[in-house]
Amino acid sequence: MKVKSKEAEIAALLNVANAMCAAARTAPKACRIDHLDSAILTGEDKDALAREMRKIGEAMGEEGKFFKRDADNVDSAQAVVLIGAKYLPRGLGAMCRLCGFADCADCTKNGAACAFTSMDLGIALGSAVSLAADARIDNRIMFTAGKAAASLGLLGEYKMAIGIPLSVSAKTPFFDREPA
Repeated sequence: MKVKSKEAEIAALLNVANAMCAAARTAPKACRIDHLDSAILTGEDKDALAREMRKIGEAMGEEGKFFKRDADNVDSAQAVVLIGAKYLPRGLGAMCRLCGFADCADCTKNGAACAFTSMDLGIALGSAVSLAADARIDNRIMFTAGKAAASLGLLGEYKMAIGIPLSVSAKTPFFDREPA
């Protein structure tokens, strides 16, 4: 059997994407409460994400031009890993207040995210992208891809989302790019 380079590279990339989802799941979580989920986009789903990124960027006008630049990066990626978190509080009440509200009920009432949600998402992202880097899969954390994924409901109720495009190519498309 002969496996051509391109086939091997895509297989490696998708194996790493799956492992990134596992790394996000097993990353440490505050209060041992898991409010994270992940998904992998390829093909038409990835293309729809790039279109939504452009749509958001166009709606923002000049301030949103970095959405188009990032959409171009998603176009050149072979896959995108999404990692998202629910806004749900940890139930620590008034003793915490890291979110800036009086307690968890006040945080929820105001539609804010628990501070631990951001921390957990950040730790999960670090775990996932370090795995990709160790496997020599080019990647970049993108708020823009996460915002578009949330807009499309790609992670359901997991509204705080980040996208990580993945690429295997001779030169990474995610750095040395034009500034927005």
